[in-house]
Amino acid sequence: MASKIDVTTLADLLRRAAKAEILPRFRRLGSDDVRAKSEATDLVTEADLQAERMIKAEVATLWPDALFIGEESVAADPALLDKLEGSELSIIVDPVDGTFNFASGIPAFGVMASVVANGETMAGIIYDPMGDDWVMAEKGAGAWLKRPSGEAERLSVAKPVALDEMVGMASTGFLAKDKRVEVLANLAKVRFICNYRCAAHEHRAFAGGHVHYLMYNKLMPWDHLGGTLICVEAGGHAARFDGSPYLPHHVDGGLLIAPDKESWELLRREVFTV
Repeated sequence: MASKIDVTTLADLLRRAAKAEILPRFRRLGSDDVRAKSEATDLVTEADLQAERMIKAEVATLWPDALFIGEESVAADPALLDKLEGSELSIIVDPVDGTFNFASGIPAFGVMASVVANGETMAGIIYDPMGDDWVMAEKGAGAWLKRPSGEAERLSVAKPVALDEMVGMASTGFLAKDKRVEVLANLAKVRFICNYRCAAHEHRAFAGGHVHYLMYNKLMPWDHLGGTLICVEAGGHAARFDGSPYLPHHVDGGLLIAPDKESWELLRREVFTV
């Protein structure tokens, strides 16, 4: 089923959408081009809307049997998300991951897509418009950094280190207040914590071996499905907080990614006690 989707063609589509609809608007958004959704920091811009519109139209032509789930499409029709679990073949897209950064003129945003077949993530793509390259993975084939020139470099996660040497990213904003206080205190046990407000670049950093952990509480498929597959194909261990696999239809239960299972268990026990 996954073979129906040519991942290279899908990756090129993300790049073309970025060049046509996203980059021309970077640091050029007008006052009417940015709107808040659920809160002041949850934004949508004309770049998000127009890029998703372009990607959706071409997906419909290239793969008419695939269910298209985009972040902005779900914002307009929340019931669309319910169709993912029973779908035989889906393409999930985040047209601009890191919209807050994009709207703020910060060059840390990405375009992401994943392919899901019969409830399993089969491919993930993260395109960086500023660097003009992708990190990509197909299930069982490893994770790769690829450039338009055809160059390809296999990615590998960082080697495990002691807890007090770990550097990574944690998104604590969606934790309950009491748990957020507890987790933030526990993070004093690691060497460094940051948050790019952009899952695209956080997953890229982990898969490239630059950080030792990623943690998220809120799970939306366009934010984490492709990136998690890329991290696992680069050698990492990913699971929800209860140790169960992260599946495409999950929207809660948390997600922790580490270089190996032992590091995952250490972080879960000592830091992410939610």
